[in-house]
Amino acid sequence: MKNKKSAVLVLGSSNIDIVVRVDRLPSAGETVMGDERREFWGGKGANQALAAVRAGAEVRFVTMLGNDAGGDAYGRYLAESGISPDGILRCKASTGAALIVVDGKGENQIAVAPGSNTLLTPGRMRRRQGLLDYGDVVLAQLEVPVASVMAAFDRGRRRGACNVLNPAPASGALPDELLRLTDVLAPNETEAVHLAGLGEIPETDAEFLRAARALRDLGPSQVVITAGEKGAFLLDEEGASWMRPPPKVDVVDTTGAGDAFCGALAVKLAEGAAFGEAARFAVGAGSCSVTRRGAQGGLPSRRSILKNQRQVRQKQIRVG
Repeated sequence: MKNKKSAVLVLGSSNIDIVVRVDRLPSAGETVMGDERREFWGGKGANQALAAVRAGAEVRFVTMLGNDAGGDAYGRYLAESGISPDGILRCKASTGAALIVVDGKGENQIAVAPGSNTLLTPGRMRRRQGLLDYGDVVLAQLEVPVASVMAAFDRGRRRGACNVLNPAPASGALPDELLRLTDVLAPNETEAVHLAGLGEIPETDAEFLRAARALRDLGPSQVVITAGEKGAFLLDEEGASWMRPPPKVDVVDTTGAGDAFCGALAVKLAEGAAFGEAARFAVGAGSCSVTRRGAQGGLPSRRSILKNQRQVRQKQIRVG
């Protein structure tokens, strides 16, 4: 008998990514010539929803598309990619867009015009009965209104789901109530510094531990800080550790790596995996994604993640 897939509710943004590749990223006020403009499907919500689908889950993606040509095309694409239309809302606004510059090393700079994403409000979500009543894990980011994330987490908490927050983009403090509703907080290094009120990006194990403790004190019971080629730093009631990615990863494009990580993390948690096991799977997904171009083009299959995670190594950190 075939095992039933895990169920994940993803709440978040849908954007059309406009990408230009350059030799190096521009500094403030500088113009750098690049190659031809290319367009991809993006938005952190859509990226993470599709990452979860490819990692093996049934997904309801709650998002707001515009009533424009971009929204029509994106809706068709999501349906073809395995996303049910039951979570997709529409409004009289332009579908969100992101401007992305990527250099020869795969590093990027991103600016977002949120458009219809700003209209994914609690009031509009309430108009579709039962919209948020789905999934063993609720996964959200911050490219949609914070009040909507809180509404989804509140419904998740009431039915016993695990709430996972990827606080991107985060530039400062978040509402206390949102953090109290969060079970797993998954920032990158920059977001961790902003949320924890620290002055600099952590470098040493001790600095990562200090940042993770400060974040855990805000309310979440589990914290995982993604740190690019270093891997992911974990802290929960069992202790602290690093999940190190496989050696010699051929990095082509880091766009969407964090989304691949978060989608895969949500899938494993929905399957009932322990936090460390879920993080190992997620690091396997993130390190797969950077070997291909595009936020969604690089999202790996479950088979690829399982193969890659065999090379992920855990390093325990002394907590004193």
